[in-house]
Amino acid sequence: MPIQLLGTGSYTPEKILTNQDLEKMVETNDDWITSRTGIRERRIAAEDQATSDLALIAAQRALERAGVDALELDVVLIATCTTDMAFPSTATLVQHQLGATHAFAMDVSAACSGFIFGMETARNLLESGRYRTALVIGAEKMSSLLDWQDRGTCILFGDGAGAAVLRNIEGSQGGLGPCILGSNGSLSELLQVPAGGSRRPVTPQVLVERSNTISMAGQEVFKHAVLNMTDTAKRLLKQADWQPSELALVIPHQANRRILEAIRTRVGVEKENVFVNVHKYGNTSSASIGIALDEAVQEGRLKPGDRVMLLAFGAGFTWGGMLLEWRTPE
Repeated sequence: MPIQLLGTGSYTPEKILTNQDLEKMVETNDDWITSRTGIRERRIAAEDQATSDLALIAAQRALERAGVDALELDVVLIATCTTDMAFPSTATLVQHQLGATHAFAMDVSAACSGFIFGMETARNLLESGRYRTALVIGAEKMSSLLDWQDRGTCILFGDGAGAAVLRNIEGSQGGLGPCILGSNGSLSELLQVPAGGSRRPVTPQVLVERSNTISMAGQEVFKHAVLNMTDTAKRLLKQADWQPSELALVIPHQANRRILEAIRTRVGVEKENVFVNVHKYGNTSSASIGIALDEAVQEGRLKPGDRVMLLAFGAGFTWGGMLLEWRTPE
């Protein structure tokens, strides 16, 4: 497995929005939110912060920890569903700010599964032999898509970014392992932002209806998330011939504490081996796995040889999982 993860970085905005704060904004309460989601607070970007601003800081931290100069990058990928603008891509904006003048840049759109889709895209580009070093970022300003009068969705999401630097190091041990990606567009209406694109451009009526904000059928999304992430996890373990007990850490998309617990019990992973930070940040969509992976690294949760699983599910529907063997960057 020659594709190595050299360094990680993350960034979450300074503003903290607690459940108590939300009690003053919408008809809800801390007990209701915590018992159903596990979320106690989330980070909210400043009005003048865009997704690219969050991504840039996470990227700079990842590059510094990896010991990689931006000029060494061949590929910059940003997984996001909250682009700065329709075009150009958010990745090109970050590429410019980093000074990564030798890299090409593009966005990856797979909602909450975006970080894993980005990692697999980068891995395949690097394995082609045409590129050596890639930067993968998951970044979201989910607060820009929220209807703050809808208690079913506004309590769930937060803003942030997570990043990873990958390099093709021939003959190396460990690194990125098997990956499974999936999609089912027939269920797209269960989790979407109905308006604001080419099918339903923004109009005064759209703004009145708030149909340019997140619409979600919560119970259905819950069911499909558990089903698809559980299936993906079991298929990955079978493909790698690993046992659940061999996983040092599972880093799932941080959507909902009950979803994470349901998957954990079905796959057969010990509670202490599942990384959870949803209580601090809420659902940061494509940023969540990158943020969690970086926190796990900074907390010393990973040592050389550890077997790790990344797992996600998002709008589309999309889902994915990836295995990796951790190695300490040289």
